[in-house]
Amino acid sequence: MALRLETRAGDFAAHFEAFLAHRRDEDADVAAVVAAILESVRRDGDAALLDHTRRLDRVAADSVAALRVDAGEIAAARARVAPAALAALELAAERIEAFHRRQMPAALDYTDEAGVRLGARWTAVGAAGLYVPGGTAAYPSSVLMNALPARVAGVARIAMAVPAPGGALDPLVLAAAERAGVTEVWRIGGAQAIAALAYGTATIAPVDKIVGPGNAYVATAKRLVFGTVGIDMIAGPSEILVVADAANDPAWIAADLLSQAEHDPSAQAILITDSATFAESVAAAVEAELARLPRQAVARASWAAHGAIIVVGTFDEAPALVDRIAPEHLELAVAAPDALFARIRNAGAVFLGRHTPEAIGDYVAGPNHVLPTARSARFASGLGVLDFLKRTSFVALDAAGLAAIGPAAVTLAEAEGLAAHARSVAVRLGANRKG
Repeated sequence: MALRLETRAGDFAAHFEAFLAHRRDEDADVAAVVAAILESVRRDGDAALLDHTRRLDRVAADSVAALRVDAGEIAAARARVAPAALAALELAAERIEAFHRRQMPAALDYTDEAGVRLGARWTAVGAAGLYVPGGTAAYPSSVLMNALPARVAGVARIAMAVPAPGGALDPLVLAAAERAGVTEVWRIGGAQAIAALAYGTATIAPVDKIVGPGNAYVATAKRLVFGTVGIDMIAGPSEILVVADAANDPAWIAADLLSQAEHDPSAQAILITDSATFAESVAAAVEAELARLPRQAVARASWAAHGAIIVVGTFDEAPALVDRIAPEHLELAVAAPDALFARIRNAGAVFLGRHTPEAIGDYVAGPNHVLPTARSARFASGLGVLDFLKRTSFVALDAAGLAAIGPAAVTLAEAEGLAAHARSVAVRLGANRKG
């Protein structure tokens, strides 16, 4: 049964702190295994990649080149997708693309009062690697969410790695890759895929940034290759926090909670409400909803181990609790969601009003569904165009501009004991200051 807390209870603070401290990530220590895989691919390249793919994904190939999915296979896969699914994919792609196009930043270029020209320009990373879960999981929506911002940013090469246990790939995933502008698709999964993208092999060129979700092995691999390449984030189990008043239909709220609980036994669903009666109704509705879910076992395990219902005295208490939890997904199913939203600082994505379920954001709303988890919304944002761009500043001075600000630079350099720094400015100032 999900945890029950009431803010009016005398022991609430202690129980809430314990709730926040509870870890939901996988307990298995995979770092040593992952480090060994990364090193083998870095050292042995294609040979190691072929060996790991044969052993772990049950895909045997004579060469890494044979693991690349060609245009003919992608076209054949698209032909097998139902027209309704393709239409839904296109609607999602159009909306995601349109939203992310509006994120493109403007260049900065101006001359200040000292006559110094200053600015910054934005350029896309040269190549991005996209990891997509495979096997029993098939997430074409993740392909769109990861690849489209890269394409909008102007990334020239987008290489996708997707595990294909036994060689099988989901047709809709391949159709999504084609629609999103992915330039390479590789039948490679796990830590070995991250290694290939980060370090490169004789066949696969390295990328500059790796994005996309994965299991504990993939997450650990991304953490270990960071610095060699950039990464988007270390994603943990999914989570949702719903703030709902008693005017909601309990069945709607129950469905929203379980929309994330069905992802993984380590996922988390939380309800904050100001009505104990409504809390009981939602708890009952969760049980009823669980009975009809195909992924009932997964969702039930998540709800029992990590779910929570928090009853507040008034919704004035909710913003502080939300900010402490810093959820990946936040629904504000209340009469005045914007007023409550204005008081909240920490959330990956917010869904306003009773008719805005979080699941709409997973597919077709437009904003990205790759979001910070495990309370990292306190300092991180969801994936977007800026993740595939680099900002380069520039400065241009003429003699007058150097004369205006150069002496201060010389003074500061001398104060820091960096004589060569000071002299590189002073020699240009000439008679204005001796070097």
